[in-house]
Amino acid sequence: MKAIPGRLQQGFSLLEMVVAVAILGLALGALYQSVGGATRNVRADQRYAYAVELGRSLIADNSVVPVEGLQKNGETSGGFVWQVAASPVARPRGSALGGGRLQRIDVRVSWPDGTRQREINLHSVVAGSER
Repeated sequence: MKAIPGRLQQGFSLLEMVVAVAILGLALGALYQSVGGATRNVRADQRYAYAVELGRSLIADNSVVPVEGLQKNGETSGGFVWQVAASPVARPRGSALGGGRLQRIDVRVSWPDGTRQREINLHSVVAGSER
Protein backbone atom coordinates (compact mmCIF):
# COMPACT_ATOMS: atom_id res chain seq x y z
CA MET A 1 0.00 0.00 0.00
CA LYS A 2 1.14 3.45 -0.78
CA ALA A 3 1.07 6.16 1.81
CA ILE A 4 -1.30 8.96 1.01
CA PRO A 5 0.40 12.33 1.26
CA GLY A 6 -0.87 14.47 4.13
CA ARG A 7 -2.30 11.47 5.99
CA LEU A 8 -0.78 10.16 9.23
CA GLN A 9 0.56 6.64 9.23
CA GLN A 10 -0.68 4.27 11.90
CA GLY A 11 1.29 1.53 13.68
CA PHE A 12 4.71 1.26 15.29
CA SER A 13 8.06 1.89 13.72
CA LEU A 14 10.80 -0.72 13.79
CA LEU A 15 12.77 1.37 16.30
CA GLU A 16 9.81 1.46 18.69
CA MET A 17 9.44 -2.30 18.44
CA VAL A 18 13.16 -2.86 19.17
CA VAL A 19 12.96 -0.59 22.24
CA ALA A 20 9.83 -2.40 23.49
CA VAL A 21 11.48 -5.82 23.09
CA ALA A 22 14.63 -4.58 24.88
CA ILE A 23 12.57 -3.29 27.83
CA LEU A 24 10.66 -6.56 27.95
CA GLY A 25 13.93 -8.49 27.96
CA LEU A 26 15.33 -6.43 30.84
CA ALA A 27 12.12 -6.87 32.85
CA LEU A 28 12.10 -10.64 32.28
CA GLY A 29 15.78 -10.87 33.22
CA ALA A 30 15.16 -9.06 36.52
CA LEU A 31 12.15 -11.28 37.22
CA TYR A 32 14.19 -14.41 36.51
CA GLN A 33 16.94 -13.27 38.90
CA SER A 34 14.49 -12.50 41.69
CA VAL A 35 12.80 -15.90 41.33
CA GLY A 36 16.21 -17.60 41.29
CA GLY A 37 17.24 -15.72 44.44
CA ALA A 38 14.03 -16.70 46.20
CA THR A 39 14.60 -20.34 45.25
CA ARG A 40 18.14 -20.21 46.66
CA ASN A 41 16.83 -18.66 49.89
CA VAL A 42 14.20 -21.38 50.28
CA ARG A 43 16.82 -24.09 49.70
CA ALA A 44 19.17 -22.49 52.25
CA ASP A 45 16.34 -22.25 54.80
CA GLN A 46 15.44 -25.91 54.25
CA ARG A 47 19.04 -27.01 54.79
CA TYR A 48 19.30 -24.87 57.94
CA ALA A 49 16.07 -26.36 59.32
CA TYR A 50 17.33 -29.87 58.53
CA ALA A 51 20.60 -29.16 60.38
CA VAL A 52 18.71 -27.91 63.45
CA GLU A 53 16.47 -30.98 63.48
CA LEU A 54 19.49 -33.26 63.02
CA GLY A 55 21.17 -31.57 65.99
CA ARG A 56 18.06 -31.88 68.13
CA SER A 57 17.69 -35.55 67.27
CA LEU A 58 21.35 -36.17 68.15
CA ILE A 59 20.76 -34.60 71.57
CA ALA A 60 17.66 -36.77 72.02
CA ASP A 61 19.55 -39.91 70.94
CA ASN A 62 22.26 -39.12 73.48
CA SER A 63 20.05 -38.04 76.37
CA VAL A 64 21.92 -40.46 78.64
CA VAL A 65 25.70 -40.70 78.20
CA PRO A 66 28.51 -42.47 80.08
CA VAL A 67 29.73 -40.63 83.20
CA GLU A 68 33.20 -40.28 81.68
CA GLY A 69 31.80 -38.39 78.65
CA LEU A 70 31.29 -39.10 74.98
CA GLN A 71 32.77 -38.29 71.57
CA LYS A 72 30.94 -39.21 68.33
CA ASN A 73 30.92 -37.95 64.77
CA GLY A 74 29.47 -38.86 61.42
CA GLU A 75 28.10 -37.65 58.12
CA THR A 76 24.68 -37.93 56.51
CA SER A 77 24.11 -38.84 52.88
CA GLY A 78 23.15 -35.20 52.24
CA GLY A 79 26.61 -33.93 53.19
CA PHE A 80 25.82 -32.83 56.75
CA VAL A 81 28.79 -33.50 59.05
CA TRP A 82 27.98 -33.82 62.75
CA GLN A 83 29.92 -34.07 65.99
CA VAL A 84 28.64 -34.87 69.49
CA ALA A 85 30.77 -34.22 72.57
CA ALA A 86 29.68 -34.71 76.16
CA SER A 87 31.72 -33.91 79.25
CA PRO A 88 30.94 -33.92 82.98
CA VAL A 89 29.59 -30.70 84.45
CA ALA A 90 31.61 -29.40 87.39
CA ARG A 91 29.78 -30.13 90.64
CA PRO A 92 29.23 -27.43 93.20
CA ARG A 93 31.05 -27.99 96.49
CA GLY A 94 29.01 -30.15 98.83
CA SER A 95 26.76 -31.46 96.05
CA ALA A 96 25.12 -34.80 96.73
CA LEU A 97 25.07 -35.48 92.99
CA GLY A 98 27.72 -38.00 91.95
CA GLY A 99 30.51 -37.06 89.58
CA GLY A 100 29.53 -37.26 85.93
CA ARG A 101 25.79 -37.47 86.63
CA LEU A 102 25.28 -34.21 84.74
CA GLN A 103 26.87 -33.93 81.32
CA ARG A 104 27.22 -30.89 79.09
CA ILE A 105 26.49 -32.01 75.53
CA ASP A 106 27.62 -30.01 72.53
CA VAL A 107 26.37 -30.84 69.04
CA ARG A 108 27.93 -29.28 65.94
CA VAL A 109 26.39 -29.74 62.49
CA SER A 110 28.06 -28.29 59.39
CA TRP A 111 27.16 -28.42 55.71
CA PRO A 112 28.29 -26.88 52.41
CA ASP A 113 26.18 -24.07 50.99
CA GLY A 114 27.55 -23.11 47.61
CA THR A 115 31.05 -21.79 48.23
CA ARG A 116 30.46 -21.33 51.98
CA GLN A 117 30.56 -23.76 54.86
CA ARG A 118 27.63 -23.27 57.26
CA GLU A 119 27.38 -24.63 60.79
CA ILE A 120 25.15 -24.63 63.84
CA ASN A 121 26.05 -25.45 67.44
CA LEU A 122 23.56 -26.72 70.00
CA HIS A 123 24.29 -27.07 73.72
CA SER A 124 22.36 -28.80 76.47
CA VAL A 125 22.70 -30.78 79.67
CA VAL A 126 21.95 -34.52 79.79
CA ALA A 127 22.17 -37.31 82.32
CA GLY A 128 25.34 -39.29 82.91
CA SER A 129 25.02 -42.97 83.63
CA GLU A 130 27.34 -45.85 84.39
CA ARG A 131 26.52 -48.25 81.62
